[in-house]
Amino acid sequence: MQVLGVQVGQARKVLISGRIVMTAIRKSAVDGPVAVKALGLEGDEQVDLSVHGGLEKAVYAYPSEHYDFWRAQRAQAGVGDIDDQLAFGAMGENLTLAGLLERAVWVGDVLAFADCVLRVAQPREPCFKFNAAMGFNTAVKAMAQSGFCGYYLSVDQPGSIQPGESFVLHPGPRRVSIPERFNAKMFKHLR
Repeated sequence: MQVLGVQVGQARKVLISGRIVMTAIRKSAVDGPVAVKALGLEGDEQVDLSVHGGLEKAVYAYPSEHYDFWRAQRAQAGVGDIDDQLAFGAMGENLTLAGLLERAVWVGDVLAFADCVLRVAQPREPCFKFNAAMGFNTAVKAMAQSGFCGYYLSVDQPGSIQPGESFVLHPGPRRVSIPERFNAKMFKHLR
């Protein structure tokens, strides 16, 4: 398992559905190590702390394996083609990971990196800003149906993280999986 990308974003105003809203969903790649603190990566901002950020949602991780799915979804919606180059961070994630899909992740699992330790807290729940970031109005529904949501991490041991490093998964209590929790929260979008 490996970190393919590390991204941070700053809050900015964007036009979504005819209104100006603040968002930090747009993330940009960072080279070299970035500090991991209790409330997230240094240089990263979250706007709506009721749904993003805080101790339980300090860092957002997303599997790189899902990027082809989103390229295809965007092509089908007419906002890109199948060769659309979505850069890592397009999902709003801080960490783009290879080798750890949602179906293998449970709340409480621990990801041990070279210089920090993060704990799986919960799945990401997409909001209207995700539709805008992806460029089509059914992106939230596509995430709900696919289960390609990624997961939030809390910080057990602050330190630093950088692209290219490997990490190890230490199983937690195995009571609730990320797909189980996500499906329970997304039920309204699956009808």
